[in-house]
Amino acid sequence: MDFAEYFPIWDKLTSEQQTRIRSMAEFRRVKKGTVLHDGSANCLGLLLIRSGQLRAYMLSEEGREVTISRFFEMDICLFSASCVMPNMQFDILIEAEKDTELWVIPACLYQNMMDECIALSNYSHNLITSHFSELMWLMEQIMWKSFDRRLASFLLEESALEGSPSLKLTHEKIANHMGTAREVVTRMLRYFQSEGMVRLTRGAVELTDTKKLQTLAG
Repeated sequence: MDFAEYFPIWDKLTSEQQTRIRSMAEFRRVKKGTVLHDGSANCLGLLLIRSGQLRAYMLSEEGREVTISRFFEMDICLFSASCVMPNMQFDILIEAEKDTELWVIPACLYQNMMDECIALSNYSHNLITSHFSELMWLMEQIMWKSFDRRLASFLLEESALEGSPSLKLTHEKIANHMGTAREVVTRMLRYFQSEGMVRLTRGAVELTDTKKLQTLAG
């Protein structure tokens, strides 16, 4: 499909701006597991997803990960273009959770267009607000919601994303998403299994009682 069908508020841009962004946006195909942005000071640019799935996460000094956001078809990721938001400094990594097709829009181009187009500037600020609202929501979940409820919610969300009750997820991978230790995940999953909510096999978790998980997740 055409780039214009994926880019938000395309019809608000002038024909000259449309030509510029078409000519400078770089189309990429990346494999599952590819790290697109390593959280360093470099400014990769905005990522516009054509297909697939990206994960944005933070990494502690001890090597512990926590997923802060995911991006799907037609989403724009701004975390890889921190120079567009000069007063907001953060180290966020971005990897492909599935084979993904995307466009990389140079940050300098996007910044110039934001200065030229009030509609694009408003859209971008709304997008930034949305990104950080997600981050604040995550912080609230970690601080105030018990781990069993968070894990139940995570498993249900994964099942909805994959369209299947069978999830090919290791305990380590779940821990990386949730910002905790693998041992904590293992203990809780074993409890879930004892309660009949899941069935554990090597490298996978099968949801066996979604109603119980939904009740627990609240």
